[in-house]
Amino acid sequence: MATTKYSQSCVFTLQTGAKVPGVGLGTWLSTGQAAYDAVMTALKTGYRHIDTAWIYGNEQEVGRAIRDSGVKREELFVTTKLWNTFHRDPATNLDQSLKMLGLDYVDLYLMHWPTPWRSSIGEVTKADDREDKIFPKHDDGSFDFDTSWDFVKTWEQMQKISKDKAKAIGVSNFSTKQIEQLLDSPTTTVTPAVNQVELHPYLPQDKLINFCSSKGILVEAYSPLGHDKNSGFEGEQIIKRLREKYSIATTQLLISWALWRGTPVLPKSSDPSHVVKNFETVQLTDEDGKAIYNLIQTRKRFNNPPWNTGDNLFHDGEKN
Repeated sequence: MATTKYSQSCVFTLQTGAKVPGVGLGTWLSTGQAAYDAVMTALKTGYRHIDTAWIYGNEQEVGRAIRDSGVKREELFVTTKLWNTFHRDPATNLDQSLKMLGLDYVDLYLMHWPTPWRSSIGEVTKADDREDKIFPKHDDGSFDFDTSWDFVKTWEQMQKISKDKAKAIGVSNFSTKQIEQLLDSPTTTVTPAVNQVELHPYLPQDKLINFCSSKGILVEAYSPLGHDKNSGFEGEQIIKRLREKYSIATTQLLISWALWRGTPVLPKSSDPSHVVKNFETVQLTDEDGKAIYNLIQTRKRFNNPPWNTGDNLFHDGEKN
């Protein structure tokens, strides 16, 4: 019952009119040859949506795989992201990413986190170079936030980026509160096209999705499988029943569930066989989609970074 056909036909539309393929390859934690192989496998399999970020340290390999694949650039949807130390100068960070990718433009440029950090980073070619500059900290080990700057000012700068370099701009890891703050600012003239956040049955985030939808913001799902094979989904009875019904693996079922909810989904893997399997999705019935949602009661977030301090992230809570 599993098929790649549904993944290939499932597309979403940004407020700009751009088409976003429903299943994209997430490349977080993929580096070096493994990143190249994963992207190459994905493109040969039929993926046309690749998600990376400056901080991932793999843009060079991602770009090389795109070029070597032979797939026409206009057939692809490529995303990269602004790192925290570049909030005062997003244009420079994008130029660095484009240089590493070997591309003239990206289809989507996201503010990775709504948390500006002090920056003295300059030109860094790899995300694992000069870690003290990439993750600036005080002597006590706490993160060195840029307290005289905020994400509204960053967005003001992102709006100035030429569409020749970034066809659309958006945000990531933003809460309803932060999007409201951004949209309420008199300096905001462009509504974010996308908000990319952690989404899976343990963290459905209905409030955030509904709010973004009301503003014309497309929500993308990262970490759709939770953290790893030990996330707990395998043991859920509804998951067991439906993966048998559809003759698919748990990972394929969760990716299919994200599409059923109306969110583009970005499963990550460096294993070529997993990259192929993750593209084999099915179209769930509404009954089965609701069953996954209704029967899983545990609520938990897997991506909770150490710079989540005080009141700076995740204001919508875990139980929505």
